[in-house]
Amino acid sequence: MTFLGIDLLFALEKILLISAVLAVSLVVAMYCTWGERKVAGWIQDRIGPDRAGPLGLLQPLADGGKLFFKEEIIPTNANRGLFILGPSLAMLTACMTGAVLPWGDTLTFGNTQVSLQVADINVGILYIFGVVGLGVYGIMIGGWASNNKFSLLAAVRGASQIISYELAMGLSLIALLMLTGTLSLKEIVEQQRAGYWNVVYQPLGFFLFLICAFAECNRAPFDLPEAENELNGGYHLEYSSMKLGFFLFAEYINMFISSALMATLYFGGYSFPYMDQIGLDGNWLTILGMGALFFKTICFIFFFMWVRWTLPRFRYDQLMKLGWKVLIPLALVNMLITGALILWQQS
Repeated sequence: MTFLGIDLLFALEKILLISAVLAVSLVVAMYCTWGERKVAGWIQDRIGPDRAGPLGLLQPLADGGKLFFKEEIIPTNANRGLFILGPSLAMLTACMTGAVLPWGDTLTFGNTQVSLQVADINVGILYIFGVVGLGVYGIMIGGWASNNKFSLLAAVRGASQIISYELAMGLSLIALLMLTGTLSLKEIVEQQRAGYWNVVYQPLGFFLFLICAFAECNRAPFDLPEAENELNGGYHLEYSSMKLGFFLFAEYINMFISSALMATLYFGGYSFPYMDQIGLDGNWLTILGMGALFFKTICFIFFFMWVRWTLPRFRYDQLMKLGWKVLIPLALVNMLITGALILWQQS
């Protein structure tokens, strides 16, 4: 069935898939706030949220309602248009990154096969880097438009931090791309399904990517743009109501997508050991694969939270020194070693 040259069934399938990915991202981000407090309580020998609903499970709804109904305040001297654009851009780019991730294999309904990936493009990794690169503009615009010196300093910090660690992250991925020979995330997962996970071949590359992911998400110990003790809260100091909520939600969505991306690139994505030998096929195998991907993602999210409540924050000079003088040289060495091993195997 087509209309104006558009396959309506295909368009409906993609609309439903986009809605599902967006809904899952928002729900996971919402309950990451609950998980963060529970993990902090466990580490600090406290209970954590326990008042709103059983085990505090309704706490994210209470927090969201509080932000939604709070008074909307825009500073008098702020640039009103850019002040609104900042959190909107941060939230938009965070939600866009999940479009190229393969959340599962293929579901079959009669004669129709539905791929659990919004867009299987052959430059999926470049797409993610491009969207993440746009996300820094949300921080910069929000900090500058606030007309507050602390917000501006935090925004400059955030921009320089993200730009610095993107270099090491990109270099760590070059070694992986030399091994896989593709930028398609779906193909990377299928290669791991047929052999070993990439973390076996690229342990140093994964370690570098993991550290850079912390910095890209502004997570402790790299949360310098939000340092309360010297910047009074960082680039979203002047924000309130849902504009503040957008910045906070964007951070948790980025953490969720980063965890799913690491699981996809280095830990097999939706594949798991002996996947093709357990005697299942079709939709049940696809559902198990989705469960495997979400399990790996949740493990990474827990690790993000564990590190936040365990390690102290870096000084800014230490952060920049680590990025430029340690991670980038290590990523270059890893790339050269990988290239040498590939040439040795081919000779």
